[in-house]
Amino acid sequence: MDVSILLEYGWVLLILIALEGILAADNALVMAIMVKHLPEEKRKKALFYGLAGAFVFRFGSLFAISFLVNLWQVQAIGAIYLLFIAINHLLKKFLSKRVNPDVVVKEKKSSGFWMTVFKVELADIAFAVDSILAAVALAVTLPATTLPKIGGLDGGQFMVIFAGGLIGLIIMRFAASQFVKLLHRKPGLETAAFLIVGWVGVKLAVYTLSHHELGVLSESFPKSPEWKITFWVILIAIAVGGWFLSKETAEEVQETETELKKVENH
Repeated sequence: MDVSILLEYGWVLLILIALEGILAADNALVMAIMVKHLPEEKRKKALFYGLAGAFVFRFGSLFAISFLVNLWQVQAIGAIYLLFIAINHLLKKFLSKRVNPDVVVKEKKSSGFWMTVFKVELADIAFAVDSILAAVALAVTLPATTLPKIGGLDGGQFMVIFAGGLIGLIIMRFAASQFVKLLHRKPGLETAAFLIVGWVGVKLAVYTLSHHELGVLSESFPKSPEWKITFWVILIAIAVGGWFLSKETAEEVQETETELKKVENH
């Protein structure tokens, strides 16, 4: 395989790992709160079932979307969804009041074990949809490899999406507390992550508009050097801005770290 192709695939995988890590931090915190009321042994099982279900769902949905990825209607829905979650998060962050975590915990205390498992599964599925769509949007314009196709995806594209999703689950299970600490030190990274999700939604929209059945944009435009350079320059600018424009915070995060360490230790 050509070295330039390997470098491009490796770069996309690094971006996916960073994005998955930041998003997984919030996801792991949500799950920690959801199972907090359960006894320790049942908490361990609920998280295991939830993450196992997330793995099965991610692989199954990725395999399914590989057959549908070339339909412009599916691409359009994915683009709209990514833009929606990005805009929705930013509006909630800057225009809405934060939900009191104590209220959430009290609501979860009334849930039994299997209902908690069910809720964790639903949360995992919601997180997986975000991750898979973002990964697909980043990977679909990667150059073709010599690997056999899987559904409508090149084998290399399929593998980089799958690897990104798998690493996201590993981060959620074993390293979420480290990302939570990072987000408390650099809170702008969370905003940057959702801006990147929205920008990836724009990328998928461009890919949709260049579909041969629509023809709004030239079919070659999404793979052109001009668009690729523009996309990556803006994405990097968002990431760098999120890092350097973040104010260091002295917020107390001991309780959050304790809850996540319980998750990681089991």
